[in-house]
Amino acid sequence: MTDPEYEAISKAKRQTESNNVSGAVSTLESYLEDNPRSDKARIALSRTLIYDAKEIEKGIEQLNIILETDPNNIDALKASVTVLIKDKKNNKEVGEKYEKLLVLEPSAEVYNGYARFLRQQKLDFKRSGEFYEKAIDAAPGKYEYHQNYAVLLLNDLKDYQKAKEELEIVLKLNPGNASAKKNYDLLMKKKFDADGNLKKGRFSVLKGNK
Repeated sequence: MTDPEYEAISKAKRQTESNNVSGAVSTLESYLEDNPRSDKARIALSRTLIYDAKEIEKGIEQLNIILETDPNNIDALKASVTVLIKDKKNNKEVGEKYEKLLVLEPSAEVYNGYARFLRQQKLDFKRSGEFYEKAIDAAPGKYEYHQNYAVLLLNDLKDYQKAKEELEIVLKLNPGNASAKKNYDLLMKKKFDADGNLKKGRFSVLKGNK
């Protein structure tokens, strides 16, 4: 027996991959007319609108429909903060949704996302560092979290010793990481002497992962 929800989402995905975005939107909208409580199909429609049709407001509207009836829907909350976080005017709303996610799903992914939000939009570097540490504790093998934390340590917290340690972990977990290697070499050149002791000096701004 076929699953109509699965079939509609799969068809829309194929249409999107064939550059038939309007067809994908129509497929999902048609399914939702008869099945308005299908959160999976509505999230698929939201993503299609936001990322493929570039109709961000319409996509967010679809997420809000889900959250109106199920305020604790984790997938809708995650999808919402991912889009809203890009504009500081949404800081209050994003913060509230992350507070929910931290309770509903206290995961490494959520900790990392919240740490990025605190650093980039709230400029709360101390708390950002605390949540990067939570992300690392929850998923120590995820090199991206170590790398993002290292950038915060270098550029904002100015803790070069800890940044050195984090970059060394990145290079151990991902030896081919050219960005981390470049940053590590520059850090050692600018901030450490030949004996491995910290020295005074300026350091250029580095960029982190998403």
